[in-house]
Amino acid sequence: MASYSHKNPVLDTYQAIVSTYSEFLTVAIHTILYERNIYPRTSFLSARKYNYPVRQNRHPKVCKWIQDAVLAVEVEMLKGTVSQTSLIIISSTAIPLERFVFSTTSFPIVPTTELLTPFETAIPPLDSISVDQSHTIPPCVPIVDLEEQFRAIFSRLSTCTQSLGLLPPDCSFTVAIELKEKVDPPIGHPQPWIAAEPGLQPEDKRVEDGLTEGSDREKAERRKGGKGKDFGKARTVPVRSVEAGEFILEMWIEEGRGKDEYIEQAGVEDTSQ
Repeated sequence: MASYSHKNPVLDTYQAIVSTYSEFLTVAIHTILYERNIYPRTSFLSARKYNYPVRQNRHPKVCKWIQDAVLAVEVEMLKGTVSQTSLIIISSTAIPLERFVFSTTSFPIVPTTELLTPFETAIPPLDSISVDQSHTIPPCVPIVDLEEQFRAIFSRLSTCTQSLGLLPPDCSFTVAIELKEKVDPPIGHPQPWIAAEPGLQPEDKRVEDGLTEGSDREKAERRKGGKGKDFGKARTVPVRSVEAGEFILEMWIEEGRGKDEYIEQAGVEDTSQ
């Protein structure tokens, strides 16, 4: 049985939070690929992480791709520019079918110069501290229930994916990040990120709220071919939230608007419950 590396996280800095998130994201991606049968189940090893049985793909190229993708996410997370990360499952004809969303919008906002600076520790009022304790700053305590919450996510993932039904054969996947508002997209060489298709990008709130100019027909056309058309207002399955100190994460699953039609055309039996 394989085993992921194990560390007891002490979430006292933003760097520690991002590192813990990256480690969790790696395990989650392997788990989702296993649960959704993106690769044959025989290509996965049994492993343990967070004192919980998980799966890890054993193909070196798959592991390297996931490792590189998570590293690219981590680089942007340390810049404080990411609001959410998504694992998107795509059909053989490039139809987005499902999106597994990891929202980090509630992560603390920390300047890049303060990544290793410990968070302020809550100190009780001076009048409640004894003389012997008055010069002692309470130590940073490890987040003891974080692994328990991660275990709950993996358990919930197994249950949720059963309700999604079977996927057609030959599906692929990709990882995407959604940037915060008024943030410049990552550029550089080599370039790890490319702009997502408009249908995968966030919906134009002004169009949805009817705040743009033009006739109803024009607005309908914008909705039809514009941003968010693949997942906007699609069926959403909540997974779980995690809250441990400054580490606050929400996860959910979105089914693409065109999934049911594509599944029907592909002749895949619906086994969702």
